[in-house]
Amino acid sequence: MEKFGNRFISLQQMITLQMKLKYKALILCFLSIISTTSFAQNKMQTLGELVNTKDPAWPLVQKWIESAKNKVEVLPVDSAKGQQALFDMQVSTYSTLGSIIYNTGGIMVDNGWLRILGSGSTRLNRSVPAWNKGKTMQEYGDKPDYLLVADDAAGGFFAINYGAFGSDLKNIYYLAPNSLNWEPLNAGYGEFILFCFDSDLSKFYEGLRWTSWDQFIGNLDGSKSYSFRPYLWSEEGKDINKATRKLVPTSDLYKFNIVKQKELQSAVKP
Repeated sequence: MEKFGNRFISLQQMITLQMKLKYKALILCFLSIISTTSFAQNKMQTLGELVNTKDPAWPLVQKWIESAKNKVEVLPVDSAKGQQALFDMQVSTYSTLGSIIYNTGGIMVDNGWLRILGSGSTRLNRSVPAWNKGKTMQEYGDKPDYLLVADDAAGGFFAINYGAFGSDLKNIYYLAPNSLNWEPLNAGYGEFILFCFDSDLSKFYEGLRWTSWDQFIGNLDGSKSYSFRPYLWSEEGKDINKATRKLVPTSDLYKFNIVKQKELQSAVKP
């Protein structure tokens, strides 16, 4: 019995060991699949692959700037920051977005009322990828549902739609501070840039510019925006000239607007 007992223990140990080995092999196989999948999803193109030397979009954008009807200021680019931002964003300089990221620290329109993001500069210390990280994407190389690319002094935000707002992919939407709704502009990014340069912005911003707005914009830090009380989207805040203004970090205002937007949408649901 004792011998049989010892033999039974030995077989039991062998079976247990085999089960552990099989389990370990399955775990390793599973982790390997996850690792391979993650790598494939986050595979980054090199800077050399992203910099298009044959047909870059920048010369065309320069022509738009030269003939712009509105006041356009191209902020100086730090080449190292431009390269890093382009790599982090994983877009080619063949595209208008990639060319602006790579060749500018950002672009100010109407004395800085409207800020188009590039690779970041002293006056507009936000690059497209850094600004979106933690908001629309968790890590560089992720594919966001929308991408923030510009904003204004009144607390409005412009974004490229990648599925969050509807089927019109790559079109620009505007998070309006007087409605907190993402409103379609029915234009792609390149058309949006032309809109910023050549359109009647006073018409677009009707109701969002107070009487003496231009006296406050010239030296405005591009990382700050105005917050209004009462809120512009409330019944009491319809007349911006009667509202009080306060400069706040643009990042704080964006987070606040997104939270309030969700609250308002929840309130109207049946």
